[in-house]
Amino acid sequence: DLGLNPSTAGNVIRVPMPMLTEERRRDLVKVVRQEGENAKVAIRNIRRDANGDFKTLLKEKQISEDEERRAEEAMQKLTDSFVAKVDALVEAKAKELMEV
Repeated sequence: DLGLNPSTAGNVIRVPMPMLTEERRRDLVKVVRQEGENAKVAIRNIRRDANGDFKTLLKEKQISEDEERRAEEAMQKLTDSFVAKVDALVEAKAKELMEV
């Protein structure tokens, strides 16, 4: 909940934006951190699904154990890279929100 109360006046929709108090800034930082955590969970779920696909290919003998291991390591590197990007974006936005 962003605390916005839209009102209509004919063909115009007005959304008054409240001033950002210290408490409101902290609340927005919490929202940013929660969304960042949701993004990281989504990234990890993609990794889990990909690793499951690798195991399926291994069981069907379409790839070797070495190829599976290399694919899982590459997927882990990608996961780590994107999680780090999400962390950096979250911290940058949190810092931006806390500036007056």
